[in-house]
Amino acid sequence: MHATTRSAPPRQTGVRWSQVDLSDPEATAEVVGRSQPDVIVHLASRAEGGRGLELAVPMIHANLLSAVNVMIAGAAVPGCRLVLTGSAEEHSNFGSVRGARSPYAASKGAATTFATLFHDLADLPVVVLRLALVYGPDDPNRKRLVPYVIDSLLRGVPPRLSSGRRRIDWVFIDDVIDAVLAAATEPAALGRVLDVGSGTLVSIRDAASIIADVIGSEVPPAFGEVPDRLGDHDLVADPDLARRLLGWSARTDLRTGIERTVAWHLGRGNESRPVGRPASA
Repeated sequence: MHATTRSAPPRQTGVRWSQVDLSDPEATAEVVGRSQPDVIVHLASRAEGGRGLELAVPMIHANLLSAVNVMIAGAAVPGCRLVLTGSAEEHSNFGSVRGARSPYAASKGAATTFATLFHDLADLPVVVLRLALVYGPDDPNRKRLVPYVIDSLLRGVPPRLSSGRRRIDWVFIDDVIDAVLAAATEPAALGRVLDVGSGTLVSIRDAASIIADVIGSEVPPAFGEVPDRLGDHDLVADPDLARRLLGWSARTDLRTGIERTVAWHLGRGNESRPVGRPASA
């Protein structure tokens, strides 16, 4: 197995790491040509939901150029299949005529457009998985909603949140991995853009309540301390196509996924705070 990273490669048995910036077309072509993969799973992304226009160029480099470079490099390897990860944020509602609401969303949507173009013009065997909000153990970005709320409540600190009214489709990381593996092997998925989510909506306020209940915290989240982002809307997946083409559906309900995620956080330095007890105990 080969993997790439922009930062220093981690030590991981069984993985051959290459340090490369995928926005560099020559470096991307070199590492793909050297490894000659059967399947490329492109996960690299700059995930940031800010609305500032200053993010436009960085998002183009990190998300669009990297994806296009990977597709060009993959197309040069006979029989190589590509799985690209898109985002629910590409549209204000999956399949809606309304467009992207952030530079991140626009960059991911443009990458999806290029993927379908490459498939149509060059018969590139590519599949795009538009992911709902992914959560789970070992999230490297502790500023994301779920790890941030968990860490805050375990410290007994009220997490500073938006109004919490926005409803989101949440999908557990293990279910996402299953979808990626299915997309890497299922012929019927080639050239398709598939939603990967539960198909149900739970508000941020309700998700935070579940986290607090699982932890046993009595610390109230500070809703309204952070302004709602401009253009935020409910986002729900339509997993029917993924079910029909991949035989995939989300198996992990939100509470079960949060229980597993909290257990991981407790095992990473909070062993003295068992699930079900107040975080301050």
